[in-house]
Amino acid sequence: MKNLAISRRYARALLLIGKDDGKAEIYKQELDAVAKLVAKDKGLDRALTNPLYGTVARKKVLQLVVEKLDLSKAMKSFLFLLFDKGRIGFLGTINEFYQKLADELKNVARASLVSATEISSESVEKIRATLSKMTGKDIILDIKVDQSLIGGVVSRIGDLVLDGSIKTQLLNMRESLKRGERV
Repeated sequence: MKNLAISRRYARALLLIGKDDGKAEIYKQELDAVAKLVAKDKGLDRALTNPLYGTVARKKVLQLVVEKLDLSKAMKSFLFLLFDKGRIGFLGTINEFYQKLADELKNVARASLVSATEISSESVEKIRATLSKMTGKDIILDIKVDQSLIGGVVSRIGDLVLDGSIKTQLLNMRESLKRGERV
């Protein structure tokens, strides 16, 4: 829990810098690229975070990564700050918080849409428009297919779940029958 609070604090600090210099979106892309690279390459993750390697050697690894990725001056400073404060291991959660905060700054919400079959682009746009109207935000949809739903769709925006799947309707019907209710 403490790690989440620390990660949130660093993400907010970077967002404030981005708001001040107008580069919040650039930092969003850069931070995401670095975090994904470190998450994907476990050897790199260990080289940056494992205390069995000396601090100087780990910092050299970070220097090489920063040079290869051609990051902005502020992002370089931010990454070295994380390293110097012993927080480079929180990079993944800092990135998650930053992505959400940067989206909020742009009035964007991310939602998932899971359906039993492929959905036409027309239907996706209707769903996106409806969700946008509900939330008052621009919606970015992550669309997936899950055949176990049988039919219908399930949409999630943060904690809000809109479940119109046949599977859930059948489960609800079964529970009603168990309780002796009329369906």
